[in-house]
Amino acid sequence: MGISTHILDTSLGKPAEAVAIVLERMVADEGPFERVAAGTTDADGRLKLVVGEPRVGTYRLRFAIGEYFWRRGHEAFFPVAEVAFVVKNAAEHYHVPLLLNPFGYTTYRGS
Repeated sequence: MGISTHILDTSLGKPAEAVAIVLERMVADEGPFERVAAGTTDADGRLKLVVGEPRVGTYRLRFAIGEYFWRRGHEAFFPVAEVAFVVKNAAEHYHVPLLLNPFGYTTYRGS
C-alpha cells in the first residue's frame, strides 16, 4: 500500500539520485491541487511518498528533472515532468516509475 516512484536516467543507464519530487492531490473535481508529500530520490533513484493507504482521488507527481540535469552540467529541455494519476483503491500500492533523458521522459504504472 502507498505511493512510490523510481527514476532511471536512460542516458546513463543508472538511477537518478537526488531528484526533488512533490506529490499533490486534487482537492475537488477539476479543482486545485494540495501538497501531500515531498522528498528526493535516494541513491537507487527511489522515493516512498505515502506509506499506508492513500486517499482515493487524483494525484500529481512533479519531478524537478531540469535541476537534476543542470547539476550534472547537461542541458535539459523539460525543467519539470508532471504525471497525474488516479488512486481508485486505497488498499492497492501505486508505483509510478519515470524513465528520463535530457530531452524526453516516459512513465507507466509499475508494481
